Amino acid sequence: MLEFIWPWFFILLPLPILMRFTKPTTPNSEAIWWPTASLIDIESNNKPANALIKNPTLLLLLLSWSLFVTAIARPVWIGEPIQITPSGRDLFIALDLSGSMQVTDMQVNQDVADRLSAAKHVLNDFITERKGDRIGVIVFGTKAYLQAPLSYDVETVNTLINENQIGFAGEQTAIGDAIGLGIKQLEGKDSDKKVMILMTDGANTAGRVQPLQAAEFAATQNVKIHTIGIGAEEMVVQGFFGPKVINPSSDLDEPLLQNIATITEGHYFRARSTNELNAIYHLIDQLEPTPSEALWQRPKTTLLHWLGLFSLLCAGAGLILQKKSLFKGRN
Repeated sequence: MLEFIWPWFFILLPLPILMRFTKPTTPNSEAIWWPTASLIDIESNNKPANALIKNPTLLLLLLSWSLFVTAIARPVWIGEPIQITPSGRDLFIALDLSGSMQVTDMQVNQDVADRLSAAKHVLNDFITERKGDRIGVIVFGTKAYLQAPLSYDVETVNTLINENQIGFAGEQTAIGDAIGLGIKQLEGKDSDKKVMILMTDGANTAGRVQPLQAAEFAATQNVKIHTIGIGAEEMVVQGFFGPKVINPSSDLDEPLLQNIATITEGHYFRARSTNELNAIYHLIDQLEPTPSEALWQRPKTTLLHWLGLFSLLCAGAGLILQKKSLFKGRN
């Protein structure tokens, strides 16, 4: 659909016709010879009925004027309505890459998998569904690193998560540093819905920032932290005297994760299997819903520059034809 922002400029369209019928003024001095005007005037007076057909210069100049007036009327092409998802939350995912994440006590598609592989599998679906949210990723081990800043590009975020490997950030676990880095990245953001999801299988064994101190500061910055403790509670391993059952999550500091969630008004979750982890992220989807009301917008494309360009081309072509006609007339 075509619309004009300043349609009143079309009153200028008949201006060349009005000028044609105005009475010429009598010059007080010798007139300046203007070849274009004289040529158009002579040829148009000879055969007024066929002026436009016989005089391409006049036709091009009138077309140029029409395009120019149409251009300054600001034509805009309005396209079909498209759905725009409104802005939601600023959400950081803090993913543990410490050495203990290689324990194979989870399953992915009925196959035995380590904890990091299970986390990637569930996170891919979770992130894809977070339409309208800006997602960022922090990875931590002995140190915490920003892997992906806040972005609406969920495909790139998923790609970066899938590229993570155990030990990339060190073998230990710096929970406090991960929280501190997340707070720093969320600082100064306009969003009033700042959320972190911290997933780990251990206790705080490294870093300069104490986790509870970081959690208290997060609360002052209105950052809500949901914590997830990942890892099975029973696992059969082959010992010297045969198979035996062990607790592979004995190092998990559940009281710490519970306190972090409580201080920041978040929730603590326990994921003993991939199915439980998947259910937890579905629950987080309900606790932190994405915007439900879709917005509709019509894309607008301005045509001013194209019409202005065609107007100049027509004017230039008219002047070239005029010079050629004048040159032939002299010969």
